[in-house]
Amino acid sequence: MNDGLRELARWIANSAANDVAVHWLRNVPGLPPIAQTLHLVSIAVILGSIVVFNLRVLRLIAPSQDPVEMSQRLAPWTWAALPVLFLSGSIFVLARPHRYFMNPIFGIKLAALVAACALAAIGYALARRGEVASLRARGVALVGLLAWIGTILAGRWIAYVDYLFPSD
Repeated sequence: MNDGLRELARWIANSAANDVAVHWLRNVPGLPPIAQTLHLVSIAVILGSIVVFNLRVLRLIAPSQDPVEMSQRLAPWTWAALPVLFLSGSIFVLARPHRYFMNPIFGIKLAALVAACALAAIGYALARRGEVASLRARGVALVGLLAWIGTILAGRWIAYVDYLFPSD
């Protein structure tokens, strides 16, 4: 698997997408902090939507809010923020593919993110069917929250992998 990731990183590093990403990051004034800000704002929107919904399903907040109605209001925010999250992060991955694909924490982040998105889709689907009070919905909400927490923590630790896995 490591060889496959190394080859993927090498392929991206030699691609036109890498050239464009590096050029943009070096030559578009303010692009790196703008892209990072969009990434963080997207995370905040997701936290303000799916996490709030999951906490409601778990009966930890907003007991007077109807969870089905809440899911109808919040789901569009979740799904609108995900492409922004993907695009804002992709420019950095395209510019430095070895930094990410050879980083075990990045793999953890991607796995947690895929799980979190799948659980969000399941949770919103359960709400559409009116099953938010079920034990299944509460399990999905709890595991979904853990997946989002894992995604966020791994995202922060990508830059600090050398502290976690010293190469001495």
